[in-house]
Amino acid sequence: MAVPPDTHQRIEELGPWFYEFDLGEWGRTASSLPPEVQPIHTTRLEMVNRAVDAYFPSGLAGVRCLDVGCHEGYYSVAMARKGACEVRGVDVREENLRKARFVAETLVLSNLSYERANCEDLSPETHGTYDLCLFLGLLYHLENPMAALRRVAAMTTGLCVVETQVVAEVEGAAEWGYREWTRPYHGVLALIDESGEFFASNAETGASPVATCPSPKALEFMLLQAGFRRVEFLEPPPGAYEQHARRQRVVCAARKG
Repeated sequence: MAVPPDTHQRIEELGPWFYEFDLGEWGRTASSLPPEVQPIHTTRLEMVNRAVDAYFPSGLAGVRCLDVGCHEGYYSVAMARKGACEVRGVDVREENLRKARFVAETLVLSNLSYERANCEDLSPETHGTYDLCLFLGLLYHLENPMAALRRVAAMTTGLCVVETQVVAEVEGAAEWGYREWTRPYHGVLALIDESGEFFASNAETGASPVATCPSPKALEFMLLQAGFRRVEFLEPPPGAYEQHARRQRVVCAARKG
């Protein structure tokens, strides 16, 4: 196939890029992240592939995949190339989707499509159900993470892979209506102010300046309450990105069955 004459120009026009895409003879995008941060993407993908391969040992033929908060489509492209029969990416920002569509068209991935949507507005009735859902690098940017997880769980029939930043664990007991009535709490949600980045139109923030970051036990509790039956935290691989290696970012395989 001949290289479209304006491909290199389009790569420049659509930049800056968050992800590094190898487009073969069509060129390559350069990530705007510092070199020491770029391994976050390859570590995340390696851990996603491990979870997906364990759940779908026969491969992704016949598997429908939803990539929630797909950004520029890095993981959508990976699942499409891995053989999923249909991959659908959704993101709240049109500027991300323009890049994702360009990559999909350039690589001629006919099993891959994109749509603008807020993860808190998704539902099985309007968007369908999927054997595999990806929920990567998104949860800790959300104002209403529990609502989003319930919606994603309702759309997942098999496996959901969740990757998120986490905060330090907090446990204790809280008064619950009277000083002698207490309830234990396990895990915490930290409120993070992303106003500076959000109002500067930073594409890496959520749909509001209020971010809610869970601790690991809070994340597990929320996933189970959302409707998943099993939650497994994956071990980071050798040479993992430093945050994954230190468990400041985690990857969960949340299963329906």
